[in-house]
Amino acid sequence: QVQLAESGGGLVQAGGSLRLSCAASGGTFSNYAMGWFRQAPGKEREFVAAIRWNDANTYYGDFVKGRFTISRDNAKTTVDLQMNSLKPEDTAVYYCAAGPYDGSWSTQHWGPGTQVTVSS
Repeated sequence: QVQLAESGGGLVQAGGSLRLSCAASGGTFSNYAMGWFRQAPGKEREFVAAIRWNDANTYYGDFVKGRFTISRDNAKTTVDLQMNSLKPEDTAVYYCAAGPYDGSWSTQHWGPGTQVTVSS
């Protein structure tokens, strides 16, 4: 059973940085992609970033605009999201997701989420 555990959320001032980490366990991930979604109060969940496990190709939501960087650590089976130049509108619960990637991404597994709050 694949399990995902996020860490690294918190409160930061606008313009600051946070690093989120997602630890995956309980499966093999060679054909997986892992990444992040977020959901702000009253809004739909939106795609933030993803990385393919086998070749480290990365994908980002349009709003990221170079502020966030996703990376993976094969040895630890973790995926990190470095978030810089944070804005109040980045405030949301951030969810780690994982699943097979075969031309499209099937997000089969989700973490419980970690709160990110950016104050103005």
